[in-house]
Amino acid sequence: MAEKRLRIALAGNANVGKSVIFNYLTGLHQHIGNWPGKTVEKAEGTLHFKGYTIDIIDLPGIYSLSTYSIEEQISRRYIAVEKPDVVINVVDASVLERNLYFTLQLMELGAPLVLALNQIDIAKRKGIEIDVEKLEKLLGIPVVPTVAIKGIGIFKLLERAVEVAEKRETSKIVVKFGKEVEDKIAKLVKMLEGIRYWYPPRYVAIKLLEGDEEIEKEMEQLNPEVVATAKKISKEIEKLHGHSCSTVITAERYEIAGCIAREVQRLVSPIKPRFEERLHNLTTHKIAGYAIMAFSLLAIFYSVFTIGGCVSDFLNELFYTTEPLFYKFLGAGTVGKLMWSVMEGVIAGITIAMPYIVPFYIILYFLEDSGYLSRIAFLMDNIMHKIGLHGKAFIPLILGYGCNVPACLGCRIMETERERLLAVFVTTLVPCAARTVIILGLVGKYLGIECALALYIFNLAIIFILGRLAFKALPGEPTALIMEMHDYRWPHLKTVLKQTLFRLLEFTKIAFPLIILGSFAIKLMEVFGLLEPIALALSPITVTWLGLPLITGITLIFGVLRKELTLIMLATLLGTTNFAKVPGFGPIQMVVFTIVTMFYIPCISTIAALIKEIGWKKALLITIFEVIFAITIGGIAYRILISILTFK
Repeated sequence: MAEKRLRIALAGNANVGKSVIFNYLTGLHQHIGNWPGKTVEKAEGTLHFKGYTIDIIDLPGIYSLSTYSIEEQISRRYIAVEKPDVVINVVDASVLERNLYFTLQLMELGAPLVLALNQIDIAKRKGIEIDVEKLEKLLGIPVVPTVAIKGIGIFKLLERAVEVAEKRETSKIVVKFGKEVEDKIAKLVKMLEGIRYWYPPRYVAIKLLEGDEEIEKEMEQLNPEVVATAKKISKEIEKLHGHSCSTVITAERYEIAGCIAREVQRLVSPIKPRFEERLHNLTTHKIAGYAIMAFSLLAIFYSVFTIGGCVSDFLNELFYTTEPLFYKFLGAGTVGKLMWSVMEGVIAGITIAMPYIVPFYIILYFLEDSGYLSRIAFLMDNIMHKIGLHGKAFIPLILGYGCNVPACLGCRIMETERERLLAVFVTTLVPCAARTVIILGLVGKYLGIECALALYIFNLAIIFILGRLAFKALPGEPTALIMEMHDYRWPHLKTVLKQTLFRLLEFTKIAFPLIILGSFAIKLMEVFGLLEPIALALSPITVTWLGLPLITGITLIFGVLRKELTLIMLATLLGTTNFAKVPGFGPIQMVVFTIVTMFYIPCISTIAALIKEIGWKKALLITIFEVIFAITIGGIAYRILISILTFK
């Protein structure tokens, strides 16, 4: 008996609860990859329901089906070309009108649709009541109220989705524009009849009038006359309305969405402002907002430092008690020492890196899911304009404190190529979780949390200065900030923990093979007497200019693979994780070593992300600049610190 399979795509705006529904449906049966030939993440999962094996595809969160971004291109092409059995359009019930704009476009695309009216509980708290039956009638598609975070309505949603998939039902309702526009669309639809194309004729006609470049280019090869007619018609509409044709269609689509929302919604004025509204006003206040932001960021780093430090000390004591047993089992000869050096690398990875990475990611995803990150972006808008960006760029910068790779990929939320280049450049200077391991695990642990925080402030100052210089070097002006701030909500703990677990597994899969190979390579170099020649070759930089111990040159090389490897390999080379006892590695050397690792290119994964985003020439230029800059500023810092110590 053949296996019955269905493909369901989840589509909707950002922050509507798609990821919560995806996680609820697929559980652990999911994997994250990239769309073929693209750097955008692709989330897929499977489940079994009513005799079907169902593949769930979580499409990127977008606001329209144009092709202004890679995410929009991917979503539109997947729905039209791959043709999933059903598309579940997840909408935020508390801002229905805004979300219906995207729903109307999905209807135009002719996809089999089910509407998940999510966050219905938040809508009720806002005093919004929605007539679900009337909404179903007006849209001509099934509508299922859900509260994804609590699992309410998810079974019913899946049930309706399977029904639609089995019947291949599409909405019989045609989204009608004004008479002038409708007449022009009808003319183009007639011309498009008989042309084999993956998009429906009406959808193509609308997109040609909107000036969609991708469809224009493809239709030019199939029927150039249609494109020429569409351009002529769009000019006629522009002349009639006094606005571009795309603006007219967008405005009419919003008006339709507004009419539907007004018909199905009943507003009950809340007696007093909700807690979420009061919290929003407080955290975006021109004085209190900045104070709360500063306190929050300080609290985050202090929490990560405190938790990480305690766990690191505990794990160190636990693992290093196994050394005598290890030698007893394998012997104290060459093989025993070689295997212990590998084991030491693994221990260093567990005790130095993980205690800081895990709490950092939990806190980061908690803030992102709660909605506070978008408030920080709003507050930082004026400051970011000084370096040629807007507040939205602060989101990838904040994400950069977790990992520079997704932060670089996140820079495509910027509107122009110039802004993307600027954002990518400053993002690579942000100390990621791996560099946080070095800052907190070295400076914070041995010199105090105040010194670690001083380095973070120093890093922000350098980012601002270099960003300002890059802004002056690249011509152009920053665009205005336009972004959505969804309501505050209590983060979904299961989702936060799953995202953290995913990043932790990613770190383990990438970092630990490198740690093992690195530890093994270092021991082999030691056996064959290669460590000293390599270290001596780098000594003009490491010893003469930076004032560091000779052996640190080896660790800086490994830092190109992953930043935390510099500290882990240092522990492996020195045979201890107590760096305070290492001769010639005093407070000044700790600070200089941390400054260099903080500013030279994050890791090979970031270089790969840069090449994908901005091309290999610009990526190479940024890499070379940051390596030279890190060494230069490290040497300057060493001389300033020595001068201060001498003066004292």
